Formats: sequence, C-alpha cells, structure tokens
Amino acid sequence: MLLRRYPLVVAAVAVGLVGLVLLLTPASWLVGWILSIFALVVAAREGFTMVRRLLKGEVGLDVLAVTAIVSTVVVGEYWASLIIVLMLAGGEALEDYAAGRAERDLKALLDRVPQLAHRYAADGSIEDIPIDQVALGDRLLVKPAEIVPVDCELLSPATSLDESSLTGESMPVDKVQGDALLSGSVNGPAAVDVSVTALAKDSQYQRIIELVREASASKSPMVRLADRYALPFTAVAFVIAGIAWAVSGNPIRFAEVLVVATPCPLLLAAPVAFMAGMSRAAKSGIVMKGSKSLEQLARARTIAFDKTGTLTHGMPAVVAVLPVAPMTESTLLGLVASAERYSSHVLAQSLQDAASDRGIALQEAVDAHEVATHGIEATIGGQRVIVGKPAFVAERVSGLVRHDGASGEAAVYVGVGDAFAGVIVLRDEVRPESAETLARLNRLGITNTMLITGDVEQTARPIADGLGITQMHAECLPEDKVNLVHDATPRPVIMVGDGVNDAPVLAAADVGIALGARGSTAASESADVVILVDDLSRVADAVAIGHRTVNIALQSIWFGIAISVALMVVAAFGFIPAVLGAALQEVVDLITILGALRALSGGRGEARMARAISNPRSSPSAPASLPANAARDGDR
Repeated sequence: MLLRRYPLVVAAVAVGLVGLVLLLTPASWLVGWILSIFALVVAAREGFTMVRRLLKGEVGLDVLAVTAIVSTVVVGEYWASLIIVLMLAGGEALEDYAAGRAERDLKALLDRVPQLAHRYAADGSIEDIPIDQVALGDRLLVKPAEIVPVDCELLSPATSLDESSLTGESMPVDKVQGDALLSGSVNGPAAVDVSVTALAKDSQYQRIIELVREASASKSPMVRLADRYALPFTAVAFVIAGIAWAVSGNPIRFAEVLVVATPCPLLLAAPVAFMAGMSRAAKSGIVMKGSKSLEQLARARTIAFDKTGTLTHGMPAVVAVLPVAPMTESTLLGLVASAERYSSHVLAQSLQDAASDRGIALQEAVDAHEVATHGIEATIGGQRVIVGKPAFVAERVSGLVRHDGASGEAAVYVGVGDAFAGVIVLRDEVRPESAETLARLNRLGITNTMLITGDVEQTARPIADGLGITQMHAECLPEDKVNLVHDATPRPVIMVGDGVNDAPVLAAADVGIALGARGSTAASESADVVILVDDLSRVADAVAIGHRTVNIALQSIWFGIAISVALMVVAAFGFIPAVLGAALQEVVDLITILGALRALSGGRGEARMARAISNPRSSPSAPASLPANAARDGDR
C-alpha cells in the first residue's frame, strides 16, 4: 500500500539503505554511482514538472530542489543529494495524503447515504431493497429514529420529525397524514408508513450530496507557504554563486555556494510546523484533515455560522414555567414531567430533564393516554393532568389563556382537573460560550461575522443582534448558503455548522468547521476541521492554533534562509569546502526542525488568551441575556 501510494519515498529510503550496506563491503565504490544516478533521475523527473510549471508562469520549490540535487551530485555530495530527494518526496507525499483524505471523506459521505428501504410487498410482508430500486408510489416503512430514505408522503395518522439538520429549525416538526416528508430528516419514536413521491436520485438528501461534490471541486488550489519564498531564495543563491564564480574564476566556488543553498529549510519548516500544529489541535479535540487548513485559519478575515446546534444548543430547554394560582412552578413542572414520561413527543425528554435539574421527583401516572402530535392525558396523584397544544387542552378544561410569547418558543399548555393550570415555555437557547468566542475571533483579526441559517428571520435576528454579528441571512436553502460563502469578503472565509444542510457550504468555504460531537456525519465528512467536543469556543482555539503554527513556520523558514544566506556568503569567499558545507547544511536542517516543533505547545499568546477568558475584566463579557429565539407558537 505504501509503495503504491508513495513510491518515491520508499525508493529513496531503499536506495539509502542499500548505500549504507555497500559502504561496509569492498563494493563501497558503487555507493556514489548508485546515489548519484538515482538523484539525477529524480532531478530529471522534477525538471520536467518544473518546465511545465514555468510555462504556466508558476514558480515553486521544484526549481530550487532540481538545482540543489544537480549541484550536490556535481561536487560529489551524493548523500546530501539523497537527503534533498527524501525531503522533496516527503513534501509530495504530504500533499498527496491531504488530497487523498479529502477524496476519502467525500466517498465516506456518499457511503453514508441511506442504502436500504423497507418496502411493503404485495402480500403485506416487508422486504429490504436497495434505495435505487425504490419506485414512485411504493409503500415504505420508516422505523423509529430512522432517516427518511427518500422524499415521500406520510400515510400514517401522524408523526414528529427532527428536520434540524435539513432546515435549521430547532423545534420538532409535527406531520399528519398527507404531509410531505423530506429525505434526510429523522423520524420520531414511532414507526410510520409512507408513500414514495421522488426517486432516490431526485430526493433532498441526494441533492445535498451533489452540492457537496460540486462545492469540493470548485475550491481553488492554495499556493504552498514555502513556494512563495522559493523564487527569491533561488535568485539570491544563483546571484551569490555566480558572483563567486566570476570573481574567483573557479567553477568549484559556484558549486560550494549551491551546496549550502539546499532548500531543506523550505522543504522542512512548513510541513514539520503544520504537523506539529495538527497534533496540538488534536490534543484540544480539534481534528485537522489537512495541513493547509492551519494556514487558511491564520489568514481568515470572515467567519460564517449556522444557527441551530452551532450558536445555539440545538435542543429545546425549559426557559419559563408560568403557573396559574394556586399552582406553583415546581408542582406544575412536576406534574407535566410525570405525564411526559409516557409520551413519545420529542419535547418530552426536555421537560423531564428540566424537572430532574430542579430536583423535582416524578410520580407514577394512571391511565396515561397520548394523542399523537397533540398531547397526553394522565391521572397523577388522583388528579387528571392534560398536557399539549392549546386546542387539545382547551377542549378538556376551561379558562385557557394563550401565551403571548416570542416566535421561536414552544409553549406547552397544562390543565389540571377541569381548570387551566399554566404554561411551560421551551426555547433553543444561545450557547453560553458564543459571545466570548466571537470576541476572541475579533481579537484574532476576524472582523466580518455572518449568520447564515435556514430558519426564519424572526428566529435569527435576535440571535445576530444579541451577539453583535455583522451580517444575517435567514431562510437560506443549501444552495443559498454556498452562494453567500462564495461571494463573502474579505477572504479567506470560515464556515461553522453541524447539520446535513451545512455539508455543501462547509465544503465550499475556504475552511469548513463542523461541530461533530452531536452534528451530522454529512457535515463532519465534508468539513476541513472537525471539533469533537460540544464546545463552540474550540473554533477560536483552532484559529489561535493556526496563527501560532503559521508564525512558527515563517520564523523557521526565515531563520533557515538567514543562516543559509550567511553560509552562502562565507562559501563565496572560499572558506567552506563542499564537504563542510553539506555538514553545516544538516545543522541548519536540525535547527529548522527543532524550531518548527515549537508548534506542538501553546505559546505565551495562547496563555494570555486563556487568562483573558478567565478574567472578565480583561475581555468583553457576554450579554446577561439575549432576546428569545424564534420559531412556532403552540408546538406543545
């Protein structure tokens, strides 16, 4: 596998091992020939690539590498030429690995598209068939918590769906018979029958996958960090070597200068620093799929966020308990949570969690009966308790008063006995770390912030205003999100999201960051960076690590260049023989590697940032409260 993917790396190591073995035998005279011929073959291969790039007006490390390989062979420093070949091959292997990783991630995303559907046969039995064999009008079974495989129409009386990964809507969506279900949404706790209205290739989930493929292909290639310094460094090396030859009249002087001008600082500094930075990020629960993400993060000036599950928790939580006297808050919440133990509605768990968090003990219910998508009725402690939508509760008790809350809140109405007992309000709240994360990003140079969501404007506007986000775009389809990110300036642009509907825009952004702890597989597979913990502040950590890594890479490159130029000047006067020059160049390489490895640890800047976060007087504080999110009223 390694030989097939990285043949040049394997060949360079093998030739080096053969040379070391031959040095111990009477045939040691062959070592120089073997290493020199191998190096020249590689130089010829790189030279062909170099010429093609030069004809396109591109100059990169290959110019310097070819020159260095040929010069070291000419002066007999064949071991130095082999080292240069190995460094060059290693750089190419890293690039190939990054590209291959991106392709594998896209393939993994495609592999995770629903592959099977449960179809009813003519005799009423259920058979599992490949998704591409589903025909229009087929009757399918969608099991509890299963992804809806294709676009379809609901045949069962009712169900509740989680569409947050598709539309950005954080609240559960109730569906009744005849309603359309989108592929990629997640069914509730009850199995339902559906009728197919679109083939797999035409369904919503597949359209999102195609958008991911197109967005990935549309990304512009990035010029490697070291390539930017290759042309001036090469020019300086040739100028110094040419002057030394012209003044001394000795061509050996030309070779002696080029020996100490080998491009190892350029070949080594950036890859070593980037790998160290990726390792540093991994320790913080941040997976970088490619080293180029670090450079883009360091240069980023615009960041866009999805709302649901990114800036907000993505899970509705109880924000208000509004009892009607003489009912108390704890009694009302306890009765509702006790009744919801017997409900399959997606808000049931949130209500039970709220009671548990407040230390309220739940009671056993008698004769619990649920009307799907409407509410539940149960007898608890000898009292009849009705919980659900306003119309459901109003039919059974008197005196119901509708809650006049903000859109985006889900109101659960409660009746006890024959009287209205109160309302419990749920809302998808802003993450507590969102405000500080945005403040840190601003200090790191990202001044343009965007909120791009599929939710309605009434939901998104309070979030954007409360967090000080500069641009807000609501009711966006996946295609709209991609277009907004493509047109965003200044660049590079970071996109942060977590849902299936975020997958295309994550692939299209210069850097896509997926919150992968609870987010969808589609988002994680199409992103460049995946955060493995449910913590938005790691986005700012990733940008900070990118800044430190690039700074260290540049410091190592410039330090290596400075030493190399100094050695070239000394060699130009004839004070450094070729053998000594090759040895000194290895010292430069070692210094470059040790300098680049500093990216493994956090610097003083990160320490200062951590202190600022822990000290509220040294950084902007999050607002005490934010305006309510928005969504539907009366959604239980």
